[in-house]
Amino acid sequence: MIGKAVITIAAALALATPALAQDRPAAAKLSLTRLDCGTVRVNRLNAFSDTEAYPGQSRDLTVGCYLIRHGDQLMLWDLGLPTALKGAAFNTDGDMSATVRTSLVEQLAELGIKPEEIDVVGVSHFHFDHIGQLPDFPAAKLYIGKRDWDWLIDSGRPAWVNPQPFTHWIGGGGAVEPVERDKDIFGDGRVMMLDMPGHTPGHHVLLVRLAGMGPVLLSGDQAHFQENYDSEGVPEFNTDRAQTLASFDRFKGLAKNLGATVIIQHEPRDVAKLPPFPKAAE
Repeated sequence: MIGKAVITIAAALALATPALAQDRPAAAKLSLTRLDCGTVRVNRLNAFSDTEAYPGQSRDLTVGCYLIRHGDQLMLWDLGLPTALKGAAFNTDGDMSATVRTSLVEQLAELGIKPEEIDVVGVSHFHFDHIGQLPDFPAAKLYIGKRDWDWLIDSGRPAWVNPQPFTHWIGGGGAVEPVERDKDIFGDGRVMMLDMPGHTPGHHVLLVRLAGMGPVLLSGDQAHFQENYDSEGVPEFNTDRAQTLASFDRFKGLAKNLGATVIIQHEPRDVAKLPPFPKAAE
């Protein structure tokens, strides 16, 4: 009798399984496109080491921004240098200077995308080379680390923290979600903002799980170039050394365990890890 009951239950489950599979919605198509958001010429590379690792050195760093297509939703990760720097010449004054060749709006137009069609903007942190073109996307919902957001809205914030690009969101003109720890942006685990403080109080990186290429980790400013990544170097302007090193531990652990492609956003040698614009990784 028990045997017959087990067979009956098994048969019922077998018949139900195809129906359940049909009811499950297909995963949204996901892709990742790199956009050119400028170049920073670092005149004093030693600024990127609090242990004086790069005396007398200089280097050009890329500024990467990224378009994520998740089904019919569009997200930008990091918003690059301000367009006021378009065509600017490099100079030797100060630690660094910067230039922009083309704007985000111009590049998106080549893909047939209007600024108002961007649903989500996520920023790794509030430094000028990651939020410069944020005001061009006022219709988008903003995701930013909560501790960075707290500094931006605090009248007692440090003088070097510039809230101006965030004015629209600070004033209530746009939707904003301060991210306390990790955030699953689209609710399916495939686009994750991950809490990696230290460079700034609320610094985050982005994990994108592509079907073909596999997991991709976009570094924000966890590291700025390969040698900096390999040595777990801490820039002298980071807000917390211990947090930076702990975040390196988490970042590298994730990269190893997931078999992820690491994209150091400022590293020119990492540009080729993704297809050239306007192609996308999928």
